[in-house]
Order: sequence, then structure tokens, then C-alpha cells
Amino acid sequence: MEFIAAAEVAVIGFFQDLEIPAVSLFHSMVQNFQDVSFGISTDSEVLAHYNITRNTISLFRLVDNEKLDLESKDIEKIDASKLSRFIEINSLHLVTEYNPVKAIGLFNSVIQIHLLLMMNKASPEYEESLHRYQKAAKLFQGKILFILVDSGVKANGKVISFFKLKESQLPALAIYQTLDEAWDTLAIAEVSVEHVQNFCDGFLKGKRLRENHESEEKTPKAEL
Repeated sequence: MEFIAAAEVAVIGFFQDLEIPAVSLFHSMVQNFQDVSFGISTDSEVLAHYNITRNTISLFRLVDNEKLDLESKDIEKIDASKLSRFIEINSLHLVTEYNPVKAIGLFNSVIQIHLLLMMNKASPEYEESLHRYQKAAKLFQGKILFILVDSGVKANGKVISFFKLKESQLPALAIYQTLDEAWDTLAIAEVSVEHVQNFCDGFLKGKRLRENHESEEKTPKAEL
């Protein structure tokens, strides 16, 4: 479906019966997720193409080419909170803004390297910095998940401190590998595609700008 291919995140209701309660519930989600594309299909050929044999809600995302299905047995008795949580957890974009719920989806992704841009969204440079960060994200699609951490949100302080960074060192980039928890950081005066690309390329080649000693205290990744 061209509709799915054109969207960073698409949620599709594959329904054989449009009279079930899940359909109206599905429609109610559209206003809650402005950055997600929604669609419904009852076409037998489309359902066959995606191997759909029962009423199913699927989330497709471009960033790691994943298709995630809400378990079919849950569709008949699904409620708004469960459907909303399924979408929120799994809606990963080329650049995903961090929050504790999104963290679940990030760590469940098949992509094991995460790049974090930590800066204050209230900064005058934010919009231009985000634009450049998004351009860089396209260069590493399928290899690295790009994440934005708003340093202006007090709760995000623990993410910043995990990487041994202080507010005075921001904006900064941090890169993290979920498999072995290896990480590195780079304080930057400005966000540029070149800075981001060089930092990522170096990490992928095994280069580190700082030594991560075994003796350093590690924060469990579940707490990020």
C-alpha cells in the first residue's frame, strides 16, 4: 500500500467486520496522535497480502521497517487505554522525542544503537537544530535510532546524568548500544549534519571520544 510506504508511522485497522466496537474506537484515536497516519482496509486482497486472517490492528514504521500487530484475541475486547498505549509505545519516528513510555518501544526495536540529542526545546536554536538532526537521521535509517531529549523537562535529568553530562555541557550528543551498554558523548556548540554524521560513523567503527571504564557506575537501562 502506497499509503503505508509514505508514512513514518502508520496504524492500519484490517477489519473483516466494520460493525465491531473496535472500529469506532479506532476512529477515536486519530485526534490523539497527530503525527501518525491512520487507515482502515476491508479489501480481501489487501488482507491476504499482509496475511491477515482475523480482525487486526497493525502499526507500520519506516525507521526500522517493522510491522507490529495488536494481538487478534484482544481486538474484540480492546479499550481506549490499551489501544492508545500500543500506539504510543511503538510510534517511533526518524527522530523520536523521549519519554518513559516511548523508552519501552525504543528498547524493543531491532535497532540496537540509539543516538540522543540533548537540548532545551525552548532554545532559540532548537528548530534549526532539529531540522539538521532530522536530515542526519535519514543517513542512518535502519542503523541508528535518533532520539530527542528535551533538557527543559525536569524528569529527563536522569537521562542526562546517566551519560555523566551537566546542563552547562548541553547541547550534546550521546550514543548508546543496548547490547553491551557501550556509550559515548560529544558536547557540541551547534548541531550540524556533519557533526552528527562524524560522531555516528566513529562509533560504528569502534572509535570512542571518551573511555568508558568498567569501574564507572552504570544505571540500569530500564531506568532511562
